[in-house]
Amino acid sequence: MTHLKRSALAAGAALAVVVTGTGAIPGTGAEAAEATPGNPKLKLIAASNAVTLDRYEWDSGVYLDLGTYVTVDNAPLEFKVTRKSYKDPVVARQILRDGTSTRTRTLPAGLVKDFSGLPGFLDVSITDAAGKEVTASKGTFCPNNASGRLRPDAPATSHYPESCPTNPWTLGSVWGVEKGWASNSTMIDYEKPVDLPAGEYTAKVSVAKKYRDLFDIPDDQPTVKVTVRDMGDGGGEGLASARQGGHDAHAGTQGGHDAHTGARASASHHYGPRGADAPTPPALSHALEDRGTAHHLGDGSGHTDGSRIAPAQTPNAKRPTGRAGVAASVPKPDLRSLPAWDIAITDGEDGDVAGKDYLAFSANVWNAGPAPLVVDGFRSPGEDLMDAYQYFYDADGKQVGYAPTGTMEWDPRSGHEHWHFTDFASYRLLSEDQTKEVRSGKEAFCLANTDAVDYTVKNANWHPDNTDLSTACGQQNSISVREVLDVGSGDTYTQYRPGQSFDITDLPNGTYYIQVIANPEKRLQETNTANNVALRKVVLSGEPGARKVSVPPHDLIDAP
Repeated sequence: MTHLKRSALAAGAALAVVVTGTGAIPGTGAEAAEATPGNPKLKLIAASNAVTLDRYEWDSGVYLDLGTYVTVDNAPLEFKVTRKSYKDPVVARQILRDGTSTRTRTLPAGLVKDFSGLPGFLDVSITDAAGKEVTASKGTFCPNNASGRLRPDAPATSHYPESCPTNPWTLGSVWGVEKGWASNSTMIDYEKPVDLPAGEYTAKVSVAKKYRDLFDIPDDQPTVKVTVRDMGDGGGEGLASARQGGHDAHAGTQGGHDAHTGARASASHHYGPRGADAPTPPALSHALEDRGTAHHLGDGSGHTDGSRIAPAQTPNAKRPTGRAGVAASVPKPDLRSLPAWDIAITDGEDGDVAGKDYLAFSANVWNAGPAPLVVDGFRSPGEDLMDAYQYFYDADGKQVGYAPTGTMEWDPRSGHEHWHFTDFASYRLLSEDQTKEVRSGKEAFCLANTDAVDYTVKNANWHPDNTDLSTACGQQNSISVREVLDVGSGDTYTQYRPGQSFDITDLPNGTYYIQVIANPEKRLQETNTANNVALRKVVLSGEPGARKVSVPPHDLIDAP
């Protein structure tokens, strides 16, 4: 199966801005000295005087990246965002550090509804040359879109994750901006281009009053001159096609880029409610390659996040020697299934049998830790199977054991062409009484950390290496492959490719359950196998060739 990876930034979105009245960067002189220890000083600024936005005829509008930033000084801006279960609302807590102690304050109930950021943080009004307002937007602010330092003595790298998750089943997230850093604040309506014809515009950007009052942010309102330039086709048909399809069916929300090109799908291909290439919320490329031990005040036992960023795991050059084994006390992963979502009916597209009805869906298995899942495959010359081994590490990241755990297979099909680890997960469609089943043909996987499911669990790695498939799956001539599912992250697969969705052509209408099973053959060693199965209720209706599906909410999560 191929993987659908959503891009971090829509193609062709560049803006022209001219800024007036931005004020000085905070954190210098007496103003910073008078700030309350542990309280971050926030300010809305704009970065440049002029940037040009090019509009192409194959796109439906422009994206309002206005070049404004929230600067942070005096102390980090940090939030811990959690939900106890899918029956409980999201709770956001601000973490205040003054160097010697940590305080926590809970944000007002209902202010934060999901894990994508602070909703309605920005108010943006755009007027045309005649002064008439042509559009108004409210922008969600993802603090994890940290874009760089304000000054040379600020921390060299950001300790915090690099995007805000949009997976509907996320359980915990950490948002933050380092002291002395700025975070991009104006990726407004990133899924909804604004229909602005070529011309000159003025944008006024401000922080919503409820957030100014909550975080003591000055009422700065940068005025931005926006120039939209008509570029015609611009040779952009390929870009348009890439944004509509041509991606793996391995979907994620971490950001980054798809590693597999595969066969391009047409713009009319149905990929479900999220679309083929919906951008992630404000996110950066994953530039922090080396994990190593972090050196942040919050790291370690007893601190807010409780995390220890594991040392980088390097692939073994050869097969293990000696007797396989691992002590019961060695940390192990905990694989958990999320309920299915992105559920839709398809009708024989992309290689399926024409005239049949298929039930497609997205599924995720994640690792709740406290240790990463590390699987190495070793190949004998000329073979199309690798022998797979699971590796285990102590708290310091030292390898302390291994165990055989099945095989990896080379998938030569167009759009795949990589090594799959077998028996990582399986999918079934169960009857209402859960006694009869239709089984998906998807049973082999290339692991990648596509989704930040819960970055508040012990040892969660906020900067996983393989958030797409660029290095995770190997080449046809690979002699060995390492695949890793890090603590706190999950691996989403969208079941839209041939042989993976459920053939429901001959199934009667009624209630069914999509079952997602992690580690189905129990070949992987885990801390707990009692949480490996998740169910999602679906109701089939309609006539053959025009089947319909309705998906009831799962507790508080209404994500069909």
